[in-house]
Amino acid sequence: MSLSVPLCLCGIPISGIAGAPGVLQSETEAEMRIVVSGASGMIGTQLTRRLVDKGHEVKRLVRGRSAVAGDELAWDPGAGKLDPGHLAGVDAVVNLNGRNIGGGRWTASTKHELWSSRSEPTRVLADAIRNAEPPPRVLVNASATGYYGDRGDEVLDETAGRGSGFLADLCAAWETEAEEARSKHTRVVCLRLGMVVSADGGALDRMLLPFKLGLGGPIGSGRQWWPWVGINDAVGAFRFALEHAALDGAVNVVAPDATRCREFTAALGRVLHRPAALPAPAFAVRLALGDMADALLLASTHAIPAALKSAGFEFATPSIEGTLRDALGR
Repeated sequence: MSLSVPLCLCGIPISGIAGAPGVLQSETEAEMRIVVSGASGMIGTQLTRRLVDKGHEVKRLVRGRSAVAGDELAWDPGAGKLDPGHLAGVDAVVNLNGRNIGGGRWTASTKHELWSSRSEPTRVLADAIRNAEPPPRVLVNASATGYYGDRGDEVLDETAGRGSGFLADLCAAWETEAEEARSKHTRVVCLRLGMVVSADGGALDRMLLPFKLGLGGPIGSGRQWWPWVGINDAVGAFRFALEHAALDGAVNVVAPDATRCREFTAALGRVLHRPAALPAPAFAVRLALGDMADALLLASTHAIPAALKSAGFEFATPSIEGTLRDALGR
């Protein structure tokens, strides 16, 4: 039995699409000037590289520096410091800040860090955006499907209400801070990410060893819905949100192929040519991980990408088995 299992994130409120469904409103066809916080993470690394490859100018917000250097801009979110001049005249800001939600057991101090690592940097960014002259045209803020909480088989689009528990509260606060950047000049998009499937980190990376050893299997009942998205589609959704003014507010970034835990683990077993029938009982997962287990692994969140599909986004890897094969080069 393995307890090294996937750890999803959280999520938050707002509407989804502005304007007529299916109409693609391009923010710009020209090169964009984009500032990214959290650029060194799994998504940030790939996103910045692809934006640069597309000809956009990207500046990374970095901490612990006293001056601007090359493609870096200095800030100190813990002290509430970000020069609005860094954002003046840029086209877009992407916020990917936040401590890994699945990095360890949720002690009181860990919960405080999870909260402050999201709310404080987002508040500083929103303040700087409001005070920039002229302000950026869009803030694309990371969020997660944990906003919805444990909802059983209920189908959840972006209009669904907030769930209960620490993750839902965390995400609601996170998106609320981001919304402070909204004005007649600046739209705000909060991308509610499901579990990002990538061999370069995150949940899949933690699952590989036990599954390769034949120790993988469903968690708990295995019937819970696991919202997920391939890394290429996650990065693509950020680019799409930057470039298409039709997207506004909350946007679920999850694959259209909704998958239960047992289907996810079975697909991983097939891709690795290993059995995936050894379940991790709910009580054992709770014993190992505490209340984090209920929020991240045992909760059922059947989120669907309604806003992305209505805006015309095309998924590169819509099925879980295809996504796993793509991520693992199989």
